[in-house]
Amino acid sequence: MATKKSMFVLFGILSISAWILASVIQAGAETMNYKSYSFVTKQESVPVGDVDGHIMTFTTRRSICVFENGEVATQSCVITSDRIKESGSSLRYSTMTFSDGSTIIIKEQVTRTGTAGVSTTTASKGEIIKGTGRFKGIKGTVTAKGRSLPVEKDEVGPKGIAEGTITYTLPSK
Repeated sequence: MATKKSMFVLFGILSISAWILASVIQAGAETMNYKSYSFVTKQESVPVGDVDGHIMTFTTRRSICVFENGEVATQSCVITSDRIKESGSSLRYSTMTFSDGSTIIIKEQVTRTGTAGVSTTTASKGEIIKGTGRFKGIKGTVTAKGRSLPVEKDEVGPKGIAEGTITYTLPSK
């Protein structure tokens, strides 16, 4: 009987320890909130032909990211999209480059909703796949929401405005 009671106490201690350890790990994560302002530098669209308005696109986009702590980074993105009348999904790889040369490379899944020629909205979730400089060894996730503005004369594609959060941890020094 004492053995069952000891096992129950040991299990309880292990459960509480695991909960505390998980809380400490979560508490160790940091966040960086930012706003980005972007524009298309290149875009190729090809109609799929199965339904009206179905296209596949390859896009490169540049951004300025302004973080809530005042830091600024440039961002370059490579995007493949599958859309029907502007709504659909995209896979985006982006590199944020900070003034000291450090980078964060992100892979995101983007969902876009809207109507052609009218403002569209985007929502994305992704993971950090690499960091350099002060971000070497970074791990974490990214979420963002934004909107595209209608294409104006002489523009390759729509400008974009977004807000995002990077939640990350860095290795111990």
